[in-house]
Amino acid sequence: MKFGLRYASAGAYGGPDLAVPLAQAAEAVGFESIWTVEHTVVPANYASRYPYSADGKMAGGQDDVAMPDALIWLAFVAAAAPSLKLGTGVVILPQHNPVILAKSVATLDHLSRGRVLLGIGVGWMAEEFATLGVPFEDRGRRSDEYVDVLRALWGPGPASFEGEMVRFADVWCEPRPPAGRVPILVGGHTKLAARRAGRLGDGFFPTRGAPWDLVAEARRTAEAAGRDPAELEITLSVPADVGELDLYAERGVSRVLLPVQSIDDTPAAPSVDEVHRWADLVAKWP
Repeated sequence: MKFGLRYASAGAYGGPDLAVPLAQAAEAVGFESIWTVEHTVVPANYASRYPYSADGKMAGGQDDVAMPDALIWLAFVAAAAPSLKLGTGVVILPQHNPVILAKSVATLDHLSRGRVLLGIGVGWMAEEFATLGVPFEDRGRRSDEYVDVLRALWGPGPASFEGEMVRFADVWCEPRPPAGRVPILVGGHTKLAARRAGRLGDGFFPTRGAPWDLVAEARRTAEAAGRDPAELEITLSVPADVGELDLYAERGVSRVLLPVQSIDDTPAAPSVDEVHRWADLVAKWP
């Protein structure tokens, strides 16, 4: 089982003084990966309910938490911690132009020698979508198509695509990822997200805790789609005082993400020093 750090790019860790020490501490301890969070804008006094905290507010109701661009932040720390994989937890896929996103992700993967893990989600904040001029209601259908667009552009070129929202013919998008694809982990805490992971994802990333019913749903959907459910990588985000690792391993969990800080109700590690205290835990699970 592998370990990653979640919420690594928000707040104080979003700046250069702590971003690099955090990534280097994670690498020294033996973490496999480091994960960003994304919101392009957070409209003040938004009414949409944040689904991962009891009060329905992100970051305890603090709207002005620094959240640097997820991919640029990962590019910044990539050279400082050359063995860490670089995860997005998550990119809000329907808010992006998928052709531009394909280029950005492939470039980061190329320059980091194949270290990117693309976590995607459909988003929950309607006001953010409105600010970006993106329809909120069709975000699920849009995400499904955008996954296909990304993979078309990362595959052998020239690429063509004919969809409901995106169309292009005979285009090159270079550089491509070294492996010809970037792993796509579908994030979310609903049956729709689990089914999307089973149909389209390389992995499933329930946003919080260990919802075994959703993991089972993702695996059932993968099997129904003619895919091998055992190949669906399961990534769980758990509290800093993590327990039940044996159970996670028994149930086929591939990766556990520990929070270096909290933007929901999850207890988190308070400092870079706390990351070093996880060394023994990580060492037990090669």
